[in-house]
Amino acid sequence: MIRLKNATFIDWKTLEIKQTDILVEEGINGTLTFSDKVPQENTETIDCSGKIVTKSFAVGHHHVYSALARGMGAPQKNPENFYEILKYVWWTLDKALDKDMIEASALATAVSCAKSGSAFVIDHHASPNFIEGSLKVIAGAFDKVGVSHLLAYEITDRDGADKAEAGLNETEVFLKANQALVGLHASFTVGNQTMKKAADLMHKYHSGFHIHVAEDRYDQDHSLINYNKRVIERLNDYGVLNSSKTILGHCLHLSDNERELISNSNAWVVQNTESNLNNNVGYFNAKNLGEKLMLGTDGMHSDMLRSAQQAFFVGQAFDTIDYPCVYNRFRNVHRYLAENNFSGDGENNLIIMDYKSPTPISAENFLGHFVFGFNSNDIIHVISDGNLIVKDRIIQNVNEAEVMKFAQEQAVKLWRKMKK
Repeated sequence: MIRLKNATFIDWKTLEIKQTDILVEEGINGTLTFSDKVPQENTETIDCSGKIVTKSFAVGHHHVYSALARGMGAPQKNPENFYEILKYVWWTLDKALDKDMIEASALATAVSCAKSGSAFVIDHHASPNFIEGSLKVIAGAFDKVGVSHLLAYEITDRDGADKAEAGLNETEVFLKANQALVGLHASFTVGNQTMKKAADLMHKYHSGFHIHVAEDRYDQDHSLINYNKRVIERLNDYGVLNSSKTILGHCLHLSDNERELISNSNAWVVQNTESNLNNNVGYFNAKNLGEKLMLGTDGMHSDMLRSAQQAFFVGQAFDTIDYPCVYNRFRNVHRYLAENNFSGDGENNLIIMDYKSPTPISAENFLGHFVFGFNSNDIIHVISDGNLIVKDRIIQNVNEAEVMKFAQEQAVKLWRKMKK
């Protein structure tokens, strides 16, 4: 049990603010009790005077496999378009990943997410030359740090039928024992046979797809040429949009009909603003997509506050977005997880922020602070499933210095391997 004393608690749903003591129960279904009555045993007290306490964050779309990319050398060929960015950068990187590199990537990602306030991560993984057991490695690393997860392996035909089959097998093995999604790279790298097998797997385990959709026009052009239909229309034919667990990543280049199909479906869309800017593929616009929109990082970083603020600022010119809208997208990942009964994102997932503001904060002006003031550096404690995983900005369950040393060693090996 953790006691948060003299907390300024902000209800993440209503934005109501109250001064209170909070008792945080441990466990996957642990609850919060607003009371100053302290249990006699096994209670750790944290003085939260002058601190903000609120629901922790969650990442709607991440890529563990990109964790060791920061600072790597230039690709063998300078990419001239989105397809070449994938071919010469990300597909070169993911093919070089081995077990140790994946573990280092997952540990580093989990540490970064936790310190940035996220106690839950939805990840989309690819490692074509280490498929079997890859999701178990990632899950183990996240569990060590104390960050809950919803994982998927990126099934694709781009490396041949054998690798596609291995991706399907890895997905099914993991689904049997864990909460997970059926991951696919994108429509343009998944043929009809593999798409059907993936959809059958989704239906068999009552899961959903996690797939990149129309991130670049190339995806749509390929679908029209090869299947005589657009990407969302193709996915709809396989029943993918019927699942409330389905996550459609990016969704930049959509027709009016596709937007209507999504809006009328059970599927969720995840926006990744900075990745879109980095790849120069276009700008997200929520027009006619409905309310099931959430935010991710797409492996660019692990800071969801940063993702929300960038979505707001870039959206001023290219999207219809205001303060309530960006906050709803930021928090909708919790609604997605709750709607689908995924565990690990309970009310006992909290952050404590030492937010020093020159202006007062209230329920009425909270969103102004959220967009223009809040920073992940303000986060000093993070509680996941009722357990402290970050205390005084220090990771509690693993040695961060050892994790980063391990990651740096694996990064050097990865970069060397990518040059061969």
